[in-house]
Amino acid sequence: MERPEYEGLSFCGNNATVDAYSVKGGVWNNGCFVDALNLVPHVFLLFITFPILFIGWGSQSSKVQIHHNTWLHFPGHNMRWILTFSLLFVQVCEFAEGIVSCKTMETNNLHLYLPAFMGFVATTTSVVYYHNIETSNFPKLLLFLFIYWVLAFVTKSIKLWKYAEYNVGPRHLRFCITALLVILYGLLMGVEVNVIRIRKYVFFANPQKVKPPEDLQDLGVRFLQPFVNLLSKATYWWMNPLIMGAHKRPIELRKIGKLPIAMRALTNYLRLKDAYEDQKTAEDPSRCPSIWRSVYRAFGRPILLSSTFRYLADLLGFAGPLCIAGIVKNMEVDNTTAQMTETYFGVPFLSSAKLLQNPSVLAVLLFLALILQRTFLQASYYVSIETGINLRGALLAMIYNKILRLSTSNLSMGELTLGQINNLVAIETNQLMWFLFLCPNLWAMPVQIVMGVILLYYLLGCSALVGAAVIVLLAPIQYLIATKLADTQKITLDHSTDRLKKTTEILKGIKLLKLYAWENIFSDSVEETRGKELTSLRTFAFYTSMSIFMNAAIPIAAVLSTFATHWFLNGTVPGPSEAFAALALFHILVTPLFLLSTVVRFAVKALVSVEKLGEFLQSDEIGDDSWRNGDMSVSFEAGKKNLGMTKAINRKQPMCYQMDNYEQPSRRQMRPSETEDVAVKVSNGFFTWGSNLSTLTDINIRIPTGQLTMIVGQVGCGKSSLVLAMLGEMQPIEGRVYWSNKNRYSVAYAAQKSWLLNATLEENITFGSPFSKQRYKAVIEACSLQPDIDLLPFGDQTEIGERGISLSGGQRQRICVGRALYQNTNIVLLDDPFSALDIHLSDHLMQEGILKFLQDDKRTVVLVTHKLQYLIHADWIIAMKDGSILREGTLKDIQTHDVELYDHWKTLMNRQDQELEKDIQQDSQTTLERKVLRRAFYSREAKMDDEDEEEEVEEEEDDDMSMTTNRRSKIPWKVCWCYLSSGGFFMVFLMVSSKLLKHCVIVAVDYWLARWTSSKTNLTASNETSSNITLPCSPAAEDDSYLLVFSILCAAGITLCLITSLTVEFLGVSAATNLHHNLLNKIIHAPIRFFDITPLGQILNRFSADTNIIDQHIPPTLESLTRSTLLCLSAIGVISFITPVFLIALVPLGIAFYFIQKYFRVASKDLQDLDDSTQLPLLCHFSETAEGLTTIRAFRHEARFKQRMLELTDTNNTAYLFLSAANRWLEVRTDYLGAVVVLTAAGASIWSSSCGGMLGLGLTYALTVTNYLNWVVRNLADLEVQMSAVKKVNSFLSTESENYEGTMDASQVPEDWPHNGEIKIQDLSVRYDPMLKPVLKHVNAYIEPGQKVGICGRTGSGKSSLSLAFFNMVDIFEGKIVIDGIDICKLPLPTLRSRLSIILQDPVLFSGSIRFNLDPERTGTDDRLWEALEIAQLKNMVKALPGGLDAAVTEGGENFSVGQRQLFCLARAFVRKSSILIMDEATASIDMATENILQKVVMTAFADRTVVTIAHRVQTILKADLVIVMKRGNILEYDKPETLLEQEGGMFASFVKADL
Repeated sequence: MERPEYEGLSFCGNNATVDAYSVKGGVWNNGCFVDALNLVPHVFLLFITFPILFIGWGSQSSKVQIHHNTWLHFPGHNMRWILTFSLLFVQVCEFAEGIVSCKTMETNNLHLYLPAFMGFVATTTSVVYYHNIETSNFPKLLLFLFIYWVLAFVTKSIKLWKYAEYNVGPRHLRFCITALLVILYGLLMGVEVNVIRIRKYVFFANPQKVKPPEDLQDLGVRFLQPFVNLLSKATYWWMNPLIMGAHKRPIELRKIGKLPIAMRALTNYLRLKDAYEDQKTAEDPSRCPSIWRSVYRAFGRPILLSSTFRYLADLLGFAGPLCIAGIVKNMEVDNTTAQMTETYFGVPFLSSAKLLQNPSVLAVLLFLALILQRTFLQASYYVSIETGINLRGALLAMIYNKILRLSTSNLSMGELTLGQINNLVAIETNQLMWFLFLCPNLWAMPVQIVMGVILLYYLLGCSALVGAAVIVLLAPIQYLIATKLADTQKITLDHSTDRLKKTTEILKGIKLLKLYAWENIFSDSVEETRGKELTSLRTFAFYTSMSIFMNAAIPIAAVLSTFATHWFLNGTVPGPSEAFAALALFHILVTPLFLLSTVVRFAVKALVSVEKLGEFLQSDEIGDDSWRNGDMSVSFEAGKKNLGMTKAINRKQPMCYQMDNYEQPSRRQMRPSETEDVAVKVSNGFFTWGSNLSTLTDINIRIPTGQLTMIVGQVGCGKSSLVLAMLGEMQPIEGRVYWSNKNRYSVAYAAQKSWLLNATLEENITFGSPFSKQRYKAVIEACSLQPDIDLLPFGDQTEIGERGISLSGGQRQRICVGRALYQNTNIVLLDDPFSALDIHLSDHLMQEGILKFLQDDKRTVVLVTHKLQYLIHADWIIAMKDGSILREGTLKDIQTHDVELYDHWKTLMNRQDQELEKDIQQDSQTTLERKVLRRAFYSREAKMDDEDEEEEVEEEEDDDMSMTTNRRSKIPWKVCWCYLSSGGFFMVFLMVSSKLLKHCVIVAVDYWLARWTSSKTNLTASNETSSNITLPCSPAAEDDSYLLVFSILCAAGITLCLITSLTVEFLGVSAATNLHHNLLNKIIHAPIRFFDITPLGQILNRFSADTNIIDQHIPPTLESLTRSTLLCLSAIGVISFITPVFLIALVPLGIAFYFIQKYFRVASKDLQDLDDSTQLPLLCHFSETAEGLTTIRAFRHEARFKQRMLELTDTNNTAYLFLSAANRWLEVRTDYLGAVVVLTAAGASIWSSSCGGMLGLGLTYALTVTNYLNWVVRNLADLEVQMSAVKKVNSFLSTESENYEGTMDASQVPEDWPHNGEIKIQDLSVRYDPMLKPVLKHVNAYIEPGQKVGICGRTGSGKSSLSLAFFNMVDIFEGKIVIDGIDICKLPLPTLRSRLSIILQDPVLFSGSIRFNLDPERTGTDDRLWEALEIAQLKNMVKALPGGLDAAVTEGGENFSVGQRQLFCLARAFVRKSSILIMDEATASIDMATENILQKVVMTAFADRTVVTIAHRVQTILKADLVIVMKRGNILEYDKPETLLEQEGGMFASFVKADL
């Protein structure tokens, strides 16, 4: 119908025939007037609120700045937001309805849609206005909103009443809409009244004052998700500052602040614990509470909420295919058919069905459905993740509490190993957390699948069931593949652990390997293990690619089978609307099936984890010893006063940080004169370690107050057990332990096995007590720790412990004793503090520490020891034998009453005294330990940590902010290329080409489907309109050919899916193979200096964490990234091809996408780093606690350690929560972008009215974009983090190797070189690195064949450097060493090093057999090996071992003593029959007797060989033929020892004097 040309925009329409403005029938009966009335409230609101908003915004500074503008919610806050959103939605519907009905009128009737539009604007304004009032807390202004709601309610009710009068009923859409609006306005009115009722801000004398939630009064809380309004909650708007800010400077722990109270581990722990404990009923106290039920009780509500969101999202997800079907259908049907409208009082009314036939309306509906679906989906993810994190925090606290109460016997008897506890913490809790993340899927997916199948059936009939069957039947195969993957991963893990062990051994013994030229033997053994690992990695890659292939190929197979069946059953193909809706549905169906296998696997794992946790939580606890709570036995009157201490903990105050009723010992004041003479008394005690056999029997002892008590006895007679029994760690069978009341809370204890915290040395000694400088100094002095502290890189602020610097046994022990001395406690228990100390230190500790420091303080000391020479100092002695008390009393008592025992002690003491003299002669063990420490650090000037290494580059340009910014957001293309090229060019080419081809084919499949389905409609259309399509002869034949091409394309697509998934995975495997191979080669052939300046941990990291990432994580990420990127690109390509207009809209979308991904990648990387770096301390804290349980309990520090654990858990959870919130931030944004893409694609194709098939194709592709956009960014971010592993490995690949070639050919060297052993050193200068000062300057010496030469000098005089120079291990930059006429610098390194022998100062043994350690090259015969062992005095010992030469050596040779290890190294040098032997301080760790034997052996077995000894004790070289004394890299004295001794002021003479 043509509209009149002169028509203007008139409110009631200006049709000449109808008088729109007539009010003959009364003003209320004019529909136009009723509509006009509806405008009034909206206009009123806009007029009032705009000035207020502008004034308010103008004076924003005057607003009370309460934290983050988010804190305050008026009553009914969420209700109001939900109602407002529903109102907006209904108003959009009203607007759409108005426009469509207006189209039916002859002229333009503004009144049909203008009020709806104004209503929309007013509602939007109302919510902005409300938000501003809320954040500035000014409720009086809400009055205007209240008036607005009332007015709107009244006007809409009038309209509804008029409709009812005219019999307009629910069959008309406008009636339903108006009714809904009346209800919504009424509800909003109710919400407003409620605010007035509660806040009393108007008509009341005293309005209610409100305070923000207590979380936000504390400014440390930065995680605002619980406090912001609904819109910000749904879109994570509050994250913007954080994510945008990450660009300027990295996110640090300070920036992410604390957790809100409701999410803290403590809160959740109390919730879970209550749920757990409530299940223990009075009737059945032994019943094991179910963890599942506790979890449901504590966290059931959020899980239900998450599932509800999930269901909503899934149902809305089906709107996509249905809208597509509707749009395509209605585009095909011509819209000019007779309009179904009825007119009442001059206004047309539509039926509901009619509106839904309008393509534009459907497009908008589709857009809204997508937005809602995505919002609900992200909300569901977020809620389940938050719940998972809360659950993990609660479980960790529960496990920790249990660890603190575990009975010692459990740990020591091996029922629970540390490994199991670590697994509980690191693996089982995470399994449960992941299960919670995924559990909404468990019940949502079946519903989704059933719904999908029903819809398919509705669209396509029976043939759809075939396609669905294909999908469902292939699901079990997916599950099989998933389980196979898990198994393969376990095997891979075993191999890589094995490989790491070998690599660690190589790196620890690298110096020896180089000196013996054994690098290749050892690197081959690593390569062999790596080979096994790669085999299982290949299997892993194969299964992964199968899984990816299934996921990509199933929808193609399903579509093919469906359409083929449909064609065979009905002889036709479905129309485009059904076809593309079905296509979209298949895409929807595949995802849950793909995920279902994962979810089921996690569910199974979670069941196992819960079982393990249950067992752990039910395991034995330490006995509730009564004296712990101060209910002492009545035998001490003082005990009665103490009963008040067991204070009841109030369960109603979860915020109370006292997790259990543990009291921190109040640090005691100066003690009054000690009145009680007994500190601890055990009467009639029988104690056990768990099995009912008593370890200690019939114990009756007393420990006198303020005196030194010693407990002595043979090894294994129960001395340590006695101490632990007094501390309550053992289970008493009968008898009592009595403590005088003030002592029990004041105990310090040093265990036999030293236990260090992962903290600075100072923190290890103060151990939570206040720091007092004077006391600290005294303790350090008493334990003679100062020299060791001076050696540490940061003094006493150096991190020691598991992740810190490794100290030797003696150093660790002295720190532990220092800790016990430092604590200001009444009783000090020391369990064998001298075991790892040499004689000087023991004496010093005894005199200064125990006798002076502790006794001056009048503290009660209990000392367990083997050193009987200290018995004279004891005030009271307890002698033990076989778990019972042999004697107790003073030394005098024992001397008079038990002469036999006293004599036995005397003989032992004499023996110890002799050892003492011998010990004083040799250089003490401590100096050796210190030496080792110095060795470890002299190289650390250049020490760089991994992080510094990378940050370095960034810091140079830190001033230039923008540069840093750019670098942080750049994608590391160079590293990616390096990774790909190490996979091999052919593989890269194959991957790229097959990927592109695959996507082309998939597009072709869908395009062909569009052609095929449209062919039918085109035929019918062309028959009617006889348009210019040339008709094919027979539609059936045409269909045949269509089907054939379709099948071929599908088959090609499936094949290509297989090829691509395989190529990517195997590209990954080959890259991993090459990178590891090159890395190992480079490192094992690097010069020794490299190992001096690179910390061992850093090299090991490349082989462990980084290699693992390259092996297992990069390939799937790369695959996923390429797939999602290509899918998005092909989708955009298809849409642009169908409707080129779309390209215009693409520009702003592209820009938005670029910025989103740029900001997100940087923030995500920082948050991931934070998550990783906060996880390690948490795990370490757990294992530390489990190791030091007895110490923590003895000191009574449980509360402090719990507090620390809660802090660490919360920190890690904060990082993790922020990371997942950042992921939600990204996904919401990319999903909304995707929805806009769908809207623009639909709009563009509706305007350009493309044909049905193409339209369906475009929309189906637009829908896939929403699914894959966020994956592109997530994978990009992941890949960036993972590529840093490649970067780190790469940085090592550029290290220089040693020059192995030499200038001479190996064949030119005589077979028996060096046969004489003549050494000429000519003007030799040596340095470790071209950048460093020389360590030897112009040294000249001549050593005749067969001479025995001793070299001595102070530490650092260059004697060891000289020994390294013989092997060309250091940079010889001037002069030369000539051995038997050949300059060693010209020789190939392997030749040179394999012809000389050296015995190093630190003995190195490798795990394997004894034979392997003596002769890894397998060149020597057994006789030769036995001969070498005989020379080294080891033959008898080895013979006694099971297996003889094939007996096992554990890692580092731990199953032999240090002396034996050194002898093995000697034997190793004898096996190699070379005429030159160099001994580098080789006898430092052997006792005198063995050393004398050794000297004889060297003189006899090596009579005809040249021996160069670098002496540690001058004694050893007095019999040498030639002595060289060195100082600062120069030779100071050079002559026979006799001659040198005669020189009075000579250096050598002074050495010998000092030594004797």
